[in-house]
Amino acid sequence: MPKIKDHPLRYELVNELHARPFPTLTVPCHAVYVAIKEPDHAVNRDHSADRSHLLTLLDRHGSAHPPPGATHFSGQMGRHALKWESHTEFVTYSAFGSGVSARAFDPAEADIFPEDWLADAPGTRLTSVLIRVEELPEDEAEMLAKLEAWFEPESLAVSRVVDGAAVIAGDFRIDPAGHMRFAVFVEKAAGARRVGRIVQRLCEVETYRAMSMLGLRKARGLSAALNTLDPQLSRLIAGMNRTEQSPDAVLHTLLEISSELESLAVQFSFRFAATEAYEAIVNQRISVLREARVSGRQSFGEFMMRRYDPAMRTVKSVDARLRSMADRATRAAELLRTRVDVERSAQNQRLLASMDARADLQLRLQTTVEGLSVVAISYYAVNLLGYIAYPLTELVGVSKGLTLALLAPLVILGVWGMVRGIRKKFH
Repeated sequence: MPKIKDHPLRYELVNELHARPFPTLTVPCHAVYVAIKEPDHAVNRDHSADRSHLLTLLDRHGSAHPPPGATHFSGQMGRHALKWESHTEFVTYSAFGSGVSARAFDPAEADIFPEDWLADAPGTRLTSVLIRVEELPEDEAEMLAKLEAWFEPESLAVSRVVDGAAVIAGDFRIDPAGHMRFAVFVEKAAGARRVGRIVQRLCEVETYRAMSMLGLRKARGLSAALNTLDPQLSRLIAGMNRTEQSPDAVLHTLLEISSELESLAVQFSFRFAATEAYEAIVNQRISVLREARVSGRQSFGEFMMRRYDPAMRTVKSVDARLRSMADRATRAAELLRTRVDVERSAQNQRLLASMDARADLQLRLQTTVEGLSVVAISYYAVNLLGYIAYPLTELVGVSKGLTLALLAPLVILGVWGMVRGIRKKFH
């Protein structure tokens, strides 16, 4: 029996499920994470430049290269484990090292990504994160004292995650060295893979939060443009029922506003759609952490609800406003088209009435001309017949005048009948 053929993409699609494994981390350890994004004006991200930048870093440490065309790579780089991922709009670098520095969140930990190498990156730094992972103290007060010393208390978010396996904390502020900082306190029984998943989730939350916040800046710029167009569109719609306004002038103005709205929709639709997708990822990543409150402190979910969700609602509001104005412009165009059709119908009715009047006048003129034609034809016919009949009537003593008088009624009736027959034939 012949062997069944596999789909050519079967193994590739299955391997994609396992392409980005979570890191395996042993406590204590630290992580350095950087996300680089190309400028917004770049049409397509240059993947070859990203790969070249990665190879430059690997060559500094004599590390192995990823295969050609790879969009992710994991390997050893000196004393650190490196993880590189290429995404649609950005590229990320994660370095994991064992042990922690005596100074919490020492900027020297970030030297694994040299400053001169970062300066040559094909884009700009979207986010930079330092994560400190250590064993959870038995005394919770000791842990809280460290957090108070490391982070800004006003914005500090703390929560117990993954069924109590660890406590995560962060204040979502950038320190003087330019890094976002997170602390992870892990229970002794927590496995290395679980620790890796927690650290990876923190990196993803910060990355996708930063990416989604790009939509807020776009939304603020778009809101200013809509504030200019909205009154114009409202005045145009309010004045459409005024008879003194020419439909052509109204249509010209409406086309200008509609084209501007369509242009704005083209410019901002991708960023707003991306913001919605990134927001969903942030919320999903936080939900899978399964947070529990620690000593009455706000959790990551509560922090996002108070500080992050309003920004996302602003983006959604501006996007909805743009769509609403575009719909209003479309409805205005339909109303204007209805007005033009009604006016055109009235013009057609007046034209038909004028044509009927002209046809009636032409019929009357034709009737008058027919009467004159009967008289003229009869006149010449009577005289012609008189010349023919007079020699005969003279023999019987009938005068010429009497002859013409006798012929005239007969000729007139004959001509009238002939003209009437011709008209009936054509009509």
